[in-house]
Amino acid sequence: MYTVSTEFHGKTLTIETGRIAKQTNGTALVTCGDSVVLVTVCMGESRGFDFLPLTIEYIEKAYAGGKIPGGFFKREGKLSDSEVLTSRLIDRPCRPMFPEGMSNELQVIATVLSADPEVPTDVLAMTGASAALTVSDIPFHGPIAGVRVCRVNGKLMINPSMELSNKAELQIIVAGSKNAILMVEGGAQIVPEAEVLDAIFYAHQEMQALINMQLDLAKQCGKEKVVIAPLPPKNAELIAKVQALTSGGELEKAIMTEHKHARGDAISALKKSCVAAIVKSDDPNAEKITTEVKAIFEDEVYEKVRSLAFDKKVRIDGRDFVTVRPIDIEVGFLPRVHGSALFTRGETQGIVTATLAVGNDSMQRIETLHQDYQKRFSLHYNFPGYSVGEAKPMRGVGRREVGHGALAERALIPVVPTDKSNPYVIRIVSDITESNGSSSMASVCGGTMALMDAGIKIKAPVAGVAMGLLKRDEDFVVLTDILGDEDHLGDMDFKICGTETGVTAIQMDIKIAGLSKEIMTQALDQARVARLHILSVMKEAMAETRAIINPKAPQIEVIKINPGKIRDLIGSGGKTIKSITDVYKINIDIQDDGTVTVSGSNAEQMAAGLKVIKAHTAEAEIGKIYQGIVKRIESFGAFVEILPGTDGLLHVSEISDERTEDVNDVLAKGDQVPVKVLNVDSNGKIKLSRREALADMGMN
Repeated sequence: MYTVSTEFHGKTLTIETGRIAKQTNGTALVTCGDSVVLVTVCMGESRGFDFLPLTIEYIEKAYAGGKIPGGFFKREGKLSDSEVLTSRLIDRPCRPMFPEGMSNELQVIATVLSADPEVPTDVLAMTGASAALTVSDIPFHGPIAGVRVCRVNGKLMINPSMELSNKAELQIIVAGSKNAILMVEGGAQIVPEAEVLDAIFYAHQEMQALINMQLDLAKQCGKEKVVIAPLPPKNAELIAKVQALTSGGELEKAIMTEHKHARGDAISALKKSCVAAIVKSDDPNAEKITTEVKAIFEDEVYEKVRSLAFDKKVRIDGRDFVTVRPIDIEVGFLPRVHGSALFTRGETQGIVTATLAVGNDSMQRIETLHQDYQKRFSLHYNFPGYSVGEAKPMRGVGRREVGHGALAERALIPVVPTDKSNPYVIRIVSDITESNGSSSMASVCGGTMALMDAGIKIKAPVAGVAMGLLKRDEDFVVLTDILGDEDHLGDMDFKICGTETGVTAIQMDIKIAGLSKEIMTQALDQARVARLHILSVMKEAMAETRAIINPKAPQIEVIKINPGKIRDLIGSGGKTIKSITDVYKINIDIQDDGTVTVSGSNAEQMAAGLKVIKAHTAEAEIGKIYQGIVKRIESFGAFVEILPGTDGLLHVSEISDERTEDVNDVLAKGDQVPVKVLNVDSNGKIKLSRREALADMGMN
């Protein structure tokens, strides 16, 4: 067994290997506080793929939090959205660190064995994955590390407790190597770009202690790395032939075809013509040569895209580096939904809707290791095959859809009001109908417009833009509003969302070994200019939120009652509240603090139902005259009901200005009688006067 430990921001962090799961290629048991994560890595044989078949699974065992899973089977099932998102977080910085040409099957499994609420396990799993790979015999250009950086009350903190993280105005997970940033994912409460950048590089600075730990562990027990056969050199003769066939401007013309599918068709046709010109059908090696020609052709496409950018300062669709594609927005696109927008940017398009609901039953229930909670705001993202012209089977939500939805949701949460001005449960759905770059950012923009169309008073509009990167040696260009091909052929996908004044969400993935501060600074600055442009177009489509909630949405009234009156509103066995909801066709939601939310689709019925609710929960006001009903007569006076379920004592001396010998001479059970409230004592007992009521009414 081999162990390394360090004091890391107030907690002892330990990485151990060699004691558990010894039949794997590498393991790491990461312990910090009472949180324990086991990470294992296994490598299979090379399958000859032209990609890296890497799968990463992050699994939270219910027992780690002292819980038994819910549901019928009482055991862990498919990964939750939270586990999927963490799996993606680990995958993204690890994937670029494997050698080019590696095609062995790789599986990384991070299992949470013990969960301390003071020590989040996602970043432990990320560092553990790197440690397991670093000490294994698997080629890996690490180590890397991951940390969570938060800013709480103006102070930057690394890996704070969940309680502090929930209070943070900025929360970002950052992964990096010794020399560069590899991955960024997080959100902020409208924080300026410069402050976001400071937090990211503070995190990179602090994670060096975790990287050094792994290097120390590798010195103790690191295995000799398996030698991955280098990619065979491409056939020089074939390269020359392909270059000769594409050097006359045909390739550049195909690459710069305006529309996505037309561009793809033109490039594909040129590739086929190259194959046809070079490969003889009767050659016994025709299949092998065809594969080589196609690979060489793809390399030529890759280089041509770069040469266009670096040498001619132009992109494949003819734009310069900073121009955003044309934007078209149609608000209120769907007639029966509560809020909707059709957002189109270039060849990317989404139908985004907002649905408003009320009551706890409408909230999404989330079960985690530490707590169960309900979400009042959700954003779901769907990416059907037809959006890219594919006939693809519908097999449920994929990891990419979960990730894109979470990013867009994180971008909008800071501007959705959480006070009494927004009593609704809100669900945004983004259905991507066309895609050529950054559909998640279209979801953010469309989500803003759908909320405004529904009448939700958001704090400020939010827009998002995806930035790309092309890097050649030390030279680089940052691309605004990237196309799908620029994402595929480029070196970075950097998404930044925010308002006019600051950032609300950020996500960065790269395909190279890391980014410098210079590149990230330029990307953030360039993105801010683009975001302001997009926001201006959105403002032209809809300058401000609609004055009222969409009439098709549930109409809501929120009133406050004395908590002691809740039982009066509910009634015996729920009879009172059921009667009100049935008669007036309204929904009533009651909180323990006396907050009553009433919702319905008919304004008149709402008003009538509210009147009844207020009658059942009203309290006697001193000095007010009520038309009461005599409920019981005693020798000393009568008990009069002035409100539903609320009686007061009308003493015999307060019945009339004249002396009353026998109450029965003046009043009878069931009589309606005006009475004035004289006093309500500390025990809630009410003193009434008919005599003063009649005097005030001029009837004495």
